[in-house]
Amino acid sequence: SPSIFSGYVNSMLAEYAKTPRENWKHKDAAIYLVTSLASKAQTQKHGITQANELVNLTEFFVNHILPDLKSPNVNEFPVLKADAIKYVMIFRSQLPKEQLLQAVPLLITHLQAESTVEHTYAAHALERLFTMRGPNNTTLITAAEMAPCTEQLLNNLFKALAFPGSAENEYIMKAIMRSFSLLQESIVPYIPTLIGQLTHKLLQVSKNPSKPHFNHYLFESLCLSVRITCKANPATVSSFEEALFPVFTEILQNDVQEFLPYVFQVMSLLLEIHSNSIPASYMALFPHLLQPVLWERTGNIPPLVRLLQAYLEKGGETIARSAADKIPGLLGVFQKLIASKANDHQGFYLLNSIIEHMPPESLIQYRKQIFILLFQRLQGSKTTKFIKSFLVFVNLYCVKYGAIALQEIFDSIQPKMFGMVLEKIVIPEVQKVSGPVEKKICAVGITKILTECPAMMDTEYTKLWTPLLQALIGFFELPEDDSIPDDEHFIDIEDTPGYQTAFSQLAFAGKKEHDPIGDAVGNPKILLAQSLHKLSTACPGRVPSMLSTSLNAEALQFLQGYLQAATVQLV
Repeated sequence: SPSIFSGYVNSMLAEYAKTPRENWKHKDAAIYLVTSLASKAQTQKHGITQANELVNLTEFFVNHILPDLKSPNVNEFPVLKADAIKYVMIFRSQLPKEQLLQAVPLLITHLQAESTVEHTYAAHALERLFTMRGPNNTTLITAAEMAPCTEQLLNNLFKALAFPGSAENEYIMKAIMRSFSLLQESIVPYIPTLIGQLTHKLLQVSKNPSKPHFNHYLFESLCLSVRITCKANPATVSSFEEALFPVFTEILQNDVQEFLPYVFQVMSLLLEIHSNSIPASYMALFPHLLQPVLWERTGNIPPLVRLLQAYLEKGGETIARSAADKIPGLLGVFQKLIASKANDHQGFYLLNSIIEHMPPESLIQYRKQIFILLFQRLQGSKTTKFIKSFLVFVNLYCVKYGAIALQEIFDSIQPKMFGMVLEKIVIPEVQKVSGPVEKKICAVGITKILTECPAMMDTEYTKLWTPLLQALIGFFELPEDDSIPDDEHFIDIEDTPGYQTAFSQLAFAGKKEHDPIGDAVGNPKILLAQSLHKLSTACPGRVPSMLSTSLNAEALQFLQGYLQAATVQLV
């Protein structure tokens, strides 16, 4: 019963109060009882605990927990201090915000305790408090409320890593990451000092990486430093590169396998911040990134592809000018990736960046070979994923080089090949393409084929004109076809011999989606209407007659809607 319970707790606390030095275990037992009974109820009832009947959690905090947290000597009674910190952590959802705000500076002080348990608990408790949700999806504790103790927080967290046994303490590193994320631009003044400490730590742990969680949070913290500082001032990116590149180079040279996926992600983040140019320090590393051995490990593939995409986006011209001998190596990577059912989409990401950002003349001698490789894969094993990627590539090529160039390259591989691709792949499969950017690329590409390719108007390809238009209107108006053939259900599990570490994605190295068409086309339906109008003025009478003979009524109705919205007519 509640009265027996509270009587028992009170008598233990009274024993402690008489002679704290000898009787501290009584208080330890009392806190243990309160936390274990209350938290048992907490898990059953999702945080609304029966403990309120047994003990008033708030009063208990004020009378028995706060005094221990406030005691000036953090190293005295380490067990009771750890109990007090744990109490705050367990009941964080029940305690009022004012009490949590009272606890924060005290927890920061406890990061200096020599006891590993005590400073680890303090770091963990702070990290948990910083992730609590407040109203309208903000954090409960704000950066502004942290302002008075920001400097102390950062100082003490980094000092705690110097304690014996805590050099790679993952709770401390996670608290550093979470503090950066919470404080945002408030950390900018401290970054010049902190980045040196993080880099030094990275150099130490790269000699013998043994704590995967610690290392992950370390790289997340580096990403946050870069992001937050460069958001305020993009020019500071060069000071990060000066600090990080020597360590990154050492990690690459020593082939520290666990760290490579992280290094590639941080390098991508740095390179993506540059305005459209590529520093010499990156160009010096470029040949190393094409080494086949790096591409043997699955964990490297997503971050390496992203990094090469950043190279192409910022330095396509530079690569064509000063590293043209590396283009075959770049295409070799593409060839390796599209041969794999698990990684073919990554091969297309790379290929699409090559098409989008490399100067056209630098690719003339390779273009036909690229298409031949794709056809070989289509004949060998075409999967839904491959076809979706193939359609996006074909249409991107059309947007970039024009519909005539697309038709000519297909027909140069084999006569009538262009018609076969339209009939067997584009028309029946385009409904499967997913993703807003991918859909926009396909819509604009198909519009160009319909309206900017003379062969579609007066050769044996003309019979495909209406079916292609019908497919495009269906693409705009019908639900996406997300069916997958039964035999493809398990394809993503690559049959690679031996164990391969998974790709460790950094949350704070995120990349925003890139749209190669951008604002040039707002609404693809309007573009279709305008392009058809332009085509019809070039050959009056042809377009309306092609529509009236074979476009189904429903599609025709949608098309009328597009023409009205664009305020154009067909002649």
